Amino acid sequence: MQDRQDRVVGVLLGLAAGDRNGGPVRMALRVAESLRDRGRLDVTDIGTRYLDWWREGAFDTGPTVAQVLPLVESGISFEQASILVDERTGGMTAGCNPAHRIAPLAMCARVDDSALEQAAVAEARLTHRHPLAGETAAVVARLCRALIRGFSWPDALGQAAEGRSPAIRCAVEGRHVEGLSRGGFAPEVLRSAIHFLNVSDSFPNALSRSIDFAGPANYCPVLVGSIGGARWGRSQIKDAALSHQSDLISRLTAVALDLARGWGDV
Repeated sequence: MQDRQDRVVGVLLGLAAGDRNGGPVRMALRVAESLRDRGRLDVTDIGTRYLDWWREGAFDTGPTVAQVLPLVESGISFEQASILVDERTGGMTAGCNPAHRIAPLAMCARVDDSALEQAAVAEARLTHRHPLAGETAAVVARLCRALIRGFSWPDALGQAAEGRSPAIRCAVEGRHVEGLSRGGFAPEVLRSAIHFLNVSDSFPNALSRSIDFAGPANYCPVLVGSIGGARWGRSQIKDAALSHQSDLISRLTAVALDLARGWGDV
């Protein structure tokens, strides 16, 4: 059980280690705190927390969220806003933001394995209507949950690859590693992250390689962080890797430990 709880905490703190720009960890923190406080996925509550953050001066939200939240603030629903943004952009809402922020869902023991992927898609659709955004988020949640449960890396990948669209299956199976992308298209971000997790033997090694690759946009290191944290646990995340999150570390640790305790009788 101690090892499992180490992996649960590793998900959120790994994500924090990987996020060098600040938006993903702040959105993931709100997902985590909602799950802790509500004891289930409550997309209305999560949406309210996102909107409150927007009003406080949100940053690094990504282009889709940056269009959705002002529309919600103007008085329309999240559903209406996300559909409108999808229409305005010609369906260009397959970004990685939902995959970046969804990992805490896997940490919540009260969200049953059978409901996990549907819940991930529902959360993604708060802001991103493109199916690939939701599917990528579902894969991240599935991978993290399988690793939390103690499955090996190959077995977790196998679970995550089941029933996927071609683009997502290709990413999960680690095919076509040549020409890895630094962009924010969700399947490509996942593909890059899986590559660095495949070729690394520790959390520090995987994170360092992904950061060196990603550049300022910092897309794949966030997924390397959350998935790698589930794979190797909090114990492999050096405190120095979290130094850039000093203003959030107490809050992150508190909610991660709260969610980890939920696995005590599972």
